Amino acid sequence: MDLSSIVGLIVGFAGLLTGYLIEGHFDFTLLGSLIQPSAASIVFGGTIGCTMVAFPLSELAKVPGLLKIIFTQKQYNEVDIINELAELSEKARKDGLLSLEQDAQTNSNDLIKKGLSLVVDGIEIEVIKDILQRESYLHESVFESGAKIFEAAGGFSPTMGVLGTVMGMVSILKNLTNPEELGPMISVAFVATLYGVLFANLFWLAFANKIKVKAARETMISDLIIEGLLSIQAGENPRIIKEKLNLTLLEKMSKKTSSAKQELQEAEG
Repeated sequence: MDLSSIVGLIVGFAGLLTGYLIEGHFDFTLLGSLIQPSAASIVFGGTIGCTMVAFPLSELAKVPGLLKIIFTQKQYNEVDIINELAELSEKARKDGLLSLEQDAQTNSNDLIKKGLSLVVDGIEIEVIKDILQRESYLHESVFESGAKIFEAAGGFSPTMGVLGTVMGMVSILKNLTNPEELGPMISVAFVATLYGVLFANLFWLAFANKIKVKAARETMISDLIIEGLLSIQAGENPRIIKEKLNLTLLEKMSKKTSSAKQELQEAEG
């Protein structure tokens, strides 16, 4: 379970509702005014419709799996994988590559499993590299296409919110004969904009960014696995393999940190 996704949504909603109640001097009856089925229909229906127009059904069918990615956390880390690859290298060095056949069948990581099978079969190192890199790219493309779906929804949602508000204002302008009802009607109209902006930022765009972050980590881990498996196939010293993979991890982490700092500086500038 990815607690940051769940806790983030709870904190986001709690913060918004608390601020709204503070503005209303903790009049909890005001919460009912935020529940507007007509606004929800316009915003959610419009957003879903636009997203369906923008993407083929084959891509939209991935959404349930993408939600699983957002709300679940894989229980592995880079250091454990480096240590595992070093152990496999030590085993291959002592007993030969064929001793990895059992590991190729039982390993919990699909990429390691496939790579070990290729190594045990004696496939050429360049062929193994090509196959594993393609496998990694296909896996990454699933994340990338999923992020685009949620980014598109995040773009459509505020527009649908504004559209809902405009539609509400049109109804209001047709009914100016009763001034006492104008205030509540205007309030209802602006709830659509609230829905559009709220769900765009707290849900759709946040979901897209979470997918990108997890994709970047998956790619980094895949690169480590591929480099480690190729080193095993080449018969390199297990200690050198571990040292080399640790350095690769540090390089990737430092590049990631530098990139994040640069993006922050650009945003502040």
